[in-house]
Amino acid sequence: MDRKYLLESAIKVARFSRLMAKAIDLFIVLVLSIFFYPIGIIISIAYMSVADAIQNGQSVGKKFIGFSVISLEDGTPCSVKQSFVRNLPIIIPLIFAVIPFFGWLIAIVIGVPFIALEVYLLYKLDSGHRLGDVMADTTVMANDGTLLQIKKRKTSWFEGEKI
Repeated sequence: MDRKYLLESAIKVARFSRLMAKAIDLFIVLVLSIFFYPIGIIISIAYMSVADAIQNGQSVGKKFIGFSVISLEDGTPCSVKQSFVRNLPIIIPLIFAVIPFFGWLIAIVIGVPFIALEVYLLYKLDSGHRLGDVMADTTVMANDGTLLQIKKRKTSWFEGEKI
């Protein structure tokens, strides 16, 4: 019998929502890069480097969708270093895009496989992490107050003991 599980559906929605948040950020990068070339690409590189560290771990896209990036090491919002590392698959092609024509070709040749790998890992890893998350040791979670509730909790939910 083929069963439909609510949790599997929720995970698919969360992954799609993460893609939408990244698409919003990439749209900002695209607009800056096209309308303000070549300075726009430099601004885009700077934005992508710190995007997930601003606003308590929320880039513009994540803020719009309602997600935030946290460190897996200690649960704090994403640092600037982690933001830079987790966005390297997008920053590297952008660096080449500063160079007219041949740089654009190199950016496309490098960028398309990076983005394809990011999406592939997002859907294939059980954790739902993309390449950037794995490299930076971060994760994305809904920014609905759950993390704050976890930090305020005095007892462990499965042992009943003091934390």
